[in-house]
Amino acid sequence: MNDLFDLAGKVAVVVGGTGELCGAMAEGLAAAGAEVVLVGRDATKAQARLGRIEAAGGRGGFASCEATSKTALEALLAEVLARSGRVDILVNGAGINSPKPFLDIPEEEIDRIFAVNVKAVFLACQVFGRYFVERARAEGTGASVINVGSMSGLTPLSRVFTYSASKAAVHNISKNLAREWAPLGVRVNVLVPGFFPAEQNRKVLTPDRVASILGHTPAGRFGEARELVGATLLLASERAGSFITGAEIVVDGGFHATSI
Repeated sequence: MNDLFDLAGKVAVVVGGTGELCGAMAEGLAAAGAEVVLVGRDATKAQARLGRIEAAGGRGGFASCEATSKTALEALLAEVLARSGRVDILVNGAGINSPKPFLDIPEEEIDRIFAVNVKAVFLACQVFGRYFVERARAEGTGASVINVGSMSGLTPLSRVFTYSASKAAVHNISKNLAREWAPLGVRVNVLVPGFFPAEQNRKVLTPDRVASILGHTPAGRFGEARELVGATLLLASERAGSFITGAEIVVDGGFHATSI
């Protein structure tokens, strides 16, 4: 069974890997044997995460990158290839949020959220996807793209209008790419966390909001970052997840299964 999820010899680039959720996902990938590259802006957070990865016997590195710039992403790919020789797994998990009533959302906030949540995913899929596709055609080697979606990408949630619209776009992009690249063995899936307290959503977790969320979650609690690792390994593994593409893997304690 261990062979199904063994990622030894693989290289994973985790955009947003300095954050809480993607950082935990990166730790899981490293524990399964992958060399992990944490991509973000905060070197201090990256070093703390890398310390945990290395203490557990894993391998990793950090790369600073402006993920909304195609030129920067191309430089990132070149850096990783020069350092590690390959990339097999791409996780797109950078994201920001801001709660405002719809009529009060300023244009600059729309641009900022869509740049991080949509443009960065779109461009990373272009840059790394070109590498994956060309390698697949030349060598027959597959790859895995894991885009981090949201419950609000499946069902619009109140108070986060711009975020919901941006995450719906991520789900759409992922399914379109899955359809295009499936014949080459380049899989694209969406990992959909339920409610996990993290930096980007703490500002919207008011007491009444928390009560509403937990009342709608059959598990009766928030998720813990480590609980995303199993789904991450399933989607990353070319053996365990070989026939999974275009899927939305929901990890939410039953939230999305609940109507009344």
